[in-house]
Amino acid sequence: MGHRTWGGRFAEGPDRLAAQFNASLPFDRALWREDLLQNRVHARMLKEVGLLTEEELGAILQGLDQIQQEIEAGTFPWREELEDVHMNLEARLMELIGPPGGKLHTARSRNDQVATDLRLFLKGAITELLEALLAVRRALVREAEKHLEPLHVLPGYTHLQRAQPVLLSHWFLAYYEMLTRDAGRLRDARERLDESPLGAAALAGTGFPIDRHFTAKELGFRAPMRNSLDAVGSRDFALEVLSALNIGMLHLSRLAEELILYSTEEFGFVEVPDAFATGSSIMPQKKNPDILELIRAKSGRVLGALVALSTVVKGLPLAYNKDLQEDKEPLLDALATYRDSLRLLAALLPGLRWRRERMWQAAEGGYALATELADYLAERGLPFREAHHVVGRLVRRLLEEGRPLKDLTLEELKAHHPLFGEEALPLLRLETAIHRRRSFGGTAPEAVRERLREAKREVGLD
Repeated sequence: MGHRTWGGRFAEGPDRLAAQFNASLPFDRALWREDLLQNRVHARMLKEVGLLTEEELGAILQGLDQIQQEIEAGTFPWREELEDVHMNLEARLMELIGPPGGKLHTARSRNDQVATDLRLFLKGAITELLEALLAVRRALVREAEKHLEPLHVLPGYTHLQRAQPVLLSHWFLAYYEMLTRDAGRLRDARERLDESPLGAAALAGTGFPIDRHFTAKELGFRAPMRNSLDAVGSRDFALEVLSALNIGMLHLSRLAEELILYSTEEFGFVEVPDAFATGSSIMPQKKNPDILELIRAKSGRVLGALVALSTVVKGLPLAYNKDLQEDKEPLLDALATYRDSLRLLAALLPGLRWRRERMWQAAEGGYALATELADYLAERGLPFREAHHVVGRLVRRLLEEGRPLKDLTLEELKAHHPLFGEEALPLLRLETAIHRRRSFGGTAPEAVRERLREAKREVGLD
């Protein structure tokens, strides 16, 4: 339907409104490159099987080249009354070369034509997104490496309550892992959609002696689709891409949310670069993380696109129905939203200014190291549940007295349990707690460095 303004349209009459409602040109013209490629390949195939002469093929290819030049120069005469990109290109071709242009649609329907264009478009779009994802993953890896020396320690949270300290580098690599899975989902989706619908025609195939394997190969597809009904009537490939985009955008939203929280006065861990923030219109002291907030909000657009297309296809009978025209607007919007969010984060992340002392104090403050004492008792034979209760009583006493954990003396520890020895005192220091978490995937510096070495190889930074 395209993006339309509200005012004045209904005054144009039902016929004009129906034509506008039916037209897909305002959004499917984005597929013009793919449609031209498909036209060239289809024309060459028609010549190979004897349905076009050498002269007709030459005229068609020359006309398509001129159309491309016109579109790139901004002089192409787009006409909304021709409904879509396919009819616009075909009509212009016939204007330019006459009757041979009318032969181009032999053994083809707009049903298989649009499905082919969309798959071609998505292959290119996913490749572009993977490059943008790689840029963000590299930024995360670089930030993780940068904050290992000196160690930047961040309070780790569960239930948004201080839990245990973690390295800031470990935090960066957590998002790296999420985005790496996002890249895998997009690659999987690209692999599954890498089949050509061209030649399925309207829904039942065609009686012309076409060569679908030729066109699939020339278009860069792995193979032709094996069922003509499925080829024109299915959009699960678009749903899979949207699902991957939705999950990816949710991860970006989580990252944005944490940076928003950490940039508040209450946390004070990080400052967002000025280029990605704005001031308040009436409060001069404020610095608003607008870009991060918009990334967080735009995750709703991508989810909305997934829900919209799911609703379109959920009850459709085979094969093609006009409902499927509604696949492109939400899909194209979601692709652009995710791409732009990735590009912004790739530029924003290196400009973050982390406040090491503030984070250190927050990680050291409170009772985040209490688990270290419980682990100490468990390592000496006390059942962990009992060790948990012992340390819990100790923390409650300190809370009542308003004292931090690091103020405890050996005598006080022994008073709570005789298994405490001098080796327990270093556990009240942040450095000790961090280095103890050296299990595979843990936050100890040596564990993080090992994963960082692997991550650098994965993104080509070694």
